[in-house]
Amino acid sequence: MTEVAMPVHSVTDDLDARLVHALQLDGRAPFSTLAAVLGTSPQTVARRYARLREPGGLRVIGRTDPPRDRVRWMVRLSSTPDAAVTIAQAVARRADASFVALASGGTEVICVAEGPGDMSETPLLRRLPQTPRVVAVRAHQLLHLIFGGRSGWYAKLDALSSEQVAALRPPVPSGDPVTPDRVDHLLLEALSRDGRTGSAALSRIAAVTESSVRRRVQRLRDAGLLYFDLQLDPAVLGYHSTTLLWLSVTPARLEPVAAELAGHAEVAFAAVTTGRANIVAALICRTADDLYRYLTRSLSPLDGIVQVETVPVMRQVKHLTSDGLVRPG
Repeated sequence: MTEVAMPVHSVTDDLDARLVHALQLDGRAPFSTLAAVLGTSPQTVARRYARLREPGGLRVIGRTDPPRDRVRWMVRLSSTPDAAVTIAQAVARRADASFVALASGGTEVICVAEGPGDMSETPLLRRLPQTPRVVAVRAHQLLHLIFGGRSGWYAKLDALSSEQVAALRPPVPSGDPVTPDRVDHLLLEALSRDGRTGSAALSRIAAVTESSVRRRVQRLRDAGLLYFDLQLDPAVLGYHSTTLLWLSVTPARLEPVAAELAGHAEVAFAAVTTGRANIVAALICRTADDLYRYLTRSLSPLDGIVQVETVPVMRQVKHLTSDGLVRPG
């Protein structure tokens, strides 16, 4: 979906929050397992899951870590106000672009572009300066992931008890090497569209038996090649303020500041980047007042931050995901 979404209002309760937290831990857990942990019925879990899919686009997405030779850039496009939405939608249709958002009062488009090598080999970055009504392009290479990847923000909701978390958290991947074959790639592609696709549907897609599907999916998970993430509009859970922070941090304090940021409940994504600001972070807060409290009480005490730029995100055209960010739902 590349249309600019309208704001979503919260329609959820504590059970929904606990279900979202549970799915962040194990997005492929059967409804019966989720129900047992949450203390409700499988039918209730199924209804709640279906309801969350509608207003906020809840999706469980199967993911793999990006190849080591892929380079990712956080790109800031300044445009004329009348062109920003059109440019954002055009960028969102590209397979090499993710996390496309309108920011800065609708005059800035922010996205993540991926390419096989340096900047000159990233197709989107070659094309953007030639785009009509784009007045400036700033590209910042993402050098190191601080928070994101396999650690999803919805686990920071803390909606579940430690016992419930332990019951749902998958085992640590063994790391045993696995080379995916043609069938594995078919399964990975299907799960990247819907991580809860059933074994029967997967068996038809890959032309293997359901038991083979279950073995293969578990083998990919055990090897650490496959994990599951969530796509959901935070506004559904009452979080209506999404903001990007560009932080300039003294080099000697870069790692300590990064470690602190990773533990902050509001930080959904953070990475070390090139440019005048050397850390970019995405914050999710309930309200503007909560954002203010975060800036003044959680961020300001961190030693080493010399400059902060806050960029409110007006609308997301492609949503955040773990490794630098998502495909449309």
